[in-house]
Amino acid sequence: MTDKTVQFGRRRFLLGAIVGGGAITLGGIGSLRLFAADSGPSSPVATKAPPTPRDVLLQCFADDDGRHLGACHVRKLVLTDAQWHERLSDNAYYVMRRDGTERAFSGPHEKPAVPGIYRCPGCDTALYDAATQFDSGTGWPSFWAPIAKENVIEKRDTSFGWERTAISCAGCDSHLGHVFDDGPRPTGLRYCMNAVALRFVARKVG
Repeated sequence: MTDKTVQFGRRRFLLGAIVGGGAITLGGIGSLRLFAADSGPSSPVATKAPPTPRDVLLQCFADDDGRHLGACHVRKLVLTDAQWHERLSDNAYYVMRRDGTERAFSGPHEKPAVPGIYRCPGCDTALYDAATQFDSGTGWPSFWAPIAKENVIEKRDTSFGWERTAISCAGCDSHLGHVFDDGPRPTGLRYCMNAVALRFVARKVG
């Protein structure tokens, strides 16, 4: 056997190994693809899951006379955009779900003549007692304290180029208004709310 024959044989061997290895590799890929295709509907699909409602700890108040019922676990209200549109008026949707602001003096803003509490139009969470309401002269309902700290959420708001503290409902995350530090005693705070984001319930007596 000549050296050329040996070299030719080696080349054929190496070529066969490379081609064979390639066939094995391609066969492996084909097998993996086939396996994935056979998995069908049971295969995990990357989809955006809707928010999962969770329990929140609030302070609850009776519907009739507004008496304090104590702390209670409530399932946070989570709805689709279409469902919020059905539940709220156009103005309320704009304010509560799009962080909008109603025009000053466009809604009821004066302290009611009878005692009662204000609830969220979206989820009915108790938000403010009319006893804490005062006339701020701004054209929006104003309070010096929420009915319970647990029932509202405060978050930093830097829109329009200045920093404020936005207030939302803890029961459904709906935007309500803002809080400022120019209110009366005893807190010195002014919770400036949108009228369309509040629902007044008069307290039943007797």
